[in-house]
Amino acid sequence: MNATEAQLQELASGFREALRHSVYLVRRLDADGELSAAQLSTLKMLLENGQRVGEIARNLGVRVPSATEQIIKLERAGLARREPDPTDSRAVRVILTPEGRAAVDSANARRNQVMAGILGTLSDQDRDALAAALPVIDKIINAAQNN
Repeated sequence: MNATEAQLQELASGFREALRHSVYLVRRLDADGELSAAQLSTLKMLLENGQRVGEIARNLGVRVPSATEQIIKLERAGLARREPDPTDSRAVRVILTPEGRAAVDSANARRNQVMAGILGTLSDQDRDALAAALPVIDKIINAAQNN
């Protein structure tokens, strides 16, 4: 392994650890909310045009039966519903209900308020560095999703 590869491996390790810890942080941001982190994550996946159950399972890192269990709980709560996939009559998409969108909006507002308080403890220089890093993080996420 050459020096560049070693540096990339070290950067990859540090970045993965930061992501892991950020997941824990995000889960704690809404610990007092009405929805579990998995339920809220599932609802957020549905924001655009909904998703198929298999895609939800992949995004959650679980098998389809576990994702289906989450979806059933969300349906019972009136936050999501299944409907035929317009592009494949054999498949179904899970979509948000208006109540589901309101739940996501409420959770986002709570999380943003807590996070803004945390970010307020940083220096202007640190906040600028974080703002500059966000587009790079988006590129990494997009590259990973396209693999």
